[in-house]
Amino acid sequence: MTSPLIEGLERVIFTVTDLKQYAYCPRIVFYTYCLPLIRPTTGKMEEGRLAHEEARDRERRRTLRIYGLEEARRHFDVSVASAELGLTGRIDLVLEIGAPHPANSSEREWIPVDYKQTERRAGPHVRWQLAAYGMMLEETWGGVVRRGFVYSLLTRRVEEVPLTRSLRQQVREVVAAMREMVERERMPDPSSSRRPCVNCEFRRFCNDVG
Repeated sequence: MTSPLIEGLERVIFTVTDLKQYAYCPRIVFYTYCLPLIRPTTGKMEEGRLAHEEARDRERRRTLRIYGLEEARRHFDVSVASAELGLTGRIDLVLEIGAPHPANSSEREWIPVDYKQTERRAGPHVRWQLAAYGMMLEETWGGVVRRGFVYSLLTRRVEEVPLTRSLRQQVREVVAAMREMVERERMPDPSSSRRPCVNCEFRRFCNDVG
């Protein structure tokens, strides 16, 4: 298996999307990295990409009032990586509060914003994503990340998510569990709930799931 690397690190580098998939079902991450040639192709990714592009265009014209902010600088499609976590990701939007180039970078606050095509409140998978984004921003850009926002593309509403110490620790633990699973090539047990299996693109590869 060929693994993506960060500056030559000899280990698997996961994406933040893998965190979401792991919360949905750990087997998706197993199939993606241990059996990469079987991954099915669907039209969902293209649909998601187009929806995000439309949201980004609207964002450029939108005031910051929806975030409860008076002023902030917007950064779109921000690529981030963490050698410590072994993660990479791309953030839909990062809001920057503070002087653009302060002498002390700790004076800057970064707020990651994730666009979602759902009306539901942020579940654990979304909270993990935002926490991971925040941790990577602090590692690569300096400053502080105290919170993130989820923007619903369906309701056009914003939900604030505090990026607590507990949430950050959960991210570390999940990444460690994913890494152990992939490096040992150990397929996890099926999910206790069959609800996620109904529309799963990998369902036909799970012989123990009816």
